[in-house]
Amino acid sequence: MRIVIKIGSNVLTRPDGKLDVTRVSALVDQVAGLRQQGHEVILVSSGAVACGRSELQVNHTLDSVEQRQLFSALGQVKLIGLYYDLFREFHIHVGQVLTMKENFEPGEQFDNQRACMNVMLQNGVLPIVNENDTVCVTELMFTDNDELSGLIAQMMQADTLILLSNIDGIYTGHPDDPQSTLIPTVTSGTDLSTYIKAEKSAFGRGGMHSKYTTATRVQAAGIRVIIANGEREHILTDLIEHPATVPHTEFIPCN
Repeated sequence: MRIVIKIGSNVLTRPDGKLDVTRVSALVDQVAGLRQQGHEVILVSSGAVACGRSELQVNHTLDSVEQRQLFSALGQVKLIGLYYDLFREFHIHVGQVLTMKENFEPGEQFDNQRACMNVMLQNGVLPIVNENDTVCVTELMFTDNDELSGLIAQMMQADTLILLSNIDGIYTGHPDDPQSTLIPTVTSGTDLSTYIKAEKSAFGRGGMHSKYTTATRVQAAGIRVIIANGEREHILTDLIEHPATVPHTEFIPCN
């Protein structure tokens, strides 16, 4: 399979907002395992801003755009360096793809980006994708990396998109409510909007509303989508090898 895996900021960061290197390492181990089984993997990774924020203490006021540009520029170097070191242990080459929303409009930029990622995959290089946060501000930004990962999955004609959050999937109510139940499968055309609240995540720009919107769009394009909890041990391995053993929500596309 060709699998796009999106790892959200809430999965990659500790409660204090700093990067959780232990979890990143565990996820890298699992991605390496999927590659060893013959799967092609494209990684869409958040976490650059969190990395940058932990690198530099600023003693003057920055507006939200300045903060995002500064910390993402600093953090992207640290984040890709960490991935480089961790994947190198498995003799896996990684390549960075920083993209913008306009690159997904039909035309030369779309074709060039797709060709670049195809040649990376053909030569065994694992693409690590993130938004070019130093340039993309206000109306130029993706809604979040959920949207970006959905566009990547469609561009690269993936078989499966996995959205890793800090929640097991979509529930019939608030996940902390004991009366709520996890929705395991969603068939094409099913409307779950009554269960979704437009709340953003603690450290990222997304939330379950964003994941649901992305999932339905990608499902309509004929690609399977899984929403699962990236904080669970062996989550990627279990989703691919033993899906019945781990809670998740799966969007099943039409044949």
